[in-house]
Amino acid sequence: MTAYRVALSVIARDEAPRIGRLLASVAPWVDTMLVLDTGSRDDTVAIARRHGARVEHFPWCDDFAAARNAALEFAAADWHLVLDADEWLIDGGEVLHGLRDTPPDFVGGLRILDRADAQTTSHLWLSRLLPGAVRYAGRIHEQPQHAMPVRRLTLHVGHDGYSAQRLDAKRGRNRRLLQADLAEHPDDAYLWYQLGKDCAVYGEHAAAADALQRAETLCHGHPAWRHDLATRLLFSLKKTGRHAQALDYAQARLDVHAASPDFHFALGDLLLDWAAENPSLADELLPMAQQAWQHCLAIGEQPGLSGAVQGRGSWLAAHNLAVVLEGLGHAGEAAALRKRHPAPA
Repeated sequence: MTAYRVALSVIARDEAPRIGRLLASVAPWVDTMLVLDTGSRDDTVAIARRHGARVEHFPWCDDFAAARNAALEFAAADWHLVLDADEWLIDGGEVLHGLRDTPPDFVGGLRILDRADAQTTSHLWLSRLLPGAVRYAGRIHEQPQHAMPVRRLTLHVGHDGYSAQRLDAKRGRNRRLLQADLAEHPDDAYLWYQLGKDCAVYGEHAAAADALQRAETLCHGHPAWRHDLATRLLFSLKKTGRHAQALDYAQARLDVHAASPDFHFALGDLLLDWAAENPSLADELLPMAQQAWQHCLAIGEQPGLSGAVQGRGSWLAAHNLAVVLEGLGHAGEAAALRKRHPAPA
């Protein structure tokens, strides 16, 4: 039987505090590890070599796809696991090991547990396990180009790259590359979605709402990221005081996102904010908000939805619902609700 080679492929620069964690988590499960250094001034290269990785060098050219593709050329395996230095393998190593006996005729989707802060973890499904011939396109938020089936695998990867310091370092670079790509591809819904996310991360909610609305208008079909787009758009419209517009959008998308606790959580949040801003509407809006959060609890957690935030189908929805119940004088009901859906310790 043919033994297929499995390689980790990483591009990195100045990742000394993190890259050892990644390499140690993956090393037992792959045949080789390739780190493509794009100009580190710290100990990234030395640490990578100490963990058994082969290190190659590539001059940074403001193009993530070019760097990814150079790394894949160096790795030259049958299967490529593509991760970043601020990620690490949580579990699923046995799946990687089993790829040695698996023909590379599909693309593997991995669950990324994206830890924005100590209390917020979202679930992203990304195509990160690639057959050897697959390559990327895109200056930033690069995407693998293929027509193969995508299979979701039981590979779980952690990510914690959203500290304030790291966000500041990425801010100008990412925005500049996104705008350059959009200048060439102004009708690319995915790029507008990513621009909206980038603006929201830095509190630029009006710009985020405009970019996300543009993405929604241009989007065709139901790519996995459209679920995240919908919840983010509701939030950005709320933050800019466009409550009526956001409600119209939510009502138009209710059937599409009927099984999403995240969508209904954002809807409840929108309605509560509107009621707080305009108390004369509270009698109408608060029951609608309660209904939205009750629906979250009825649906439960849905980590299979890309962009799903942990807790929106359980304790986060219960907390918001309990706050409203307490405000209405139903303290006992609120306490019982919190007890049924406790926040994680």
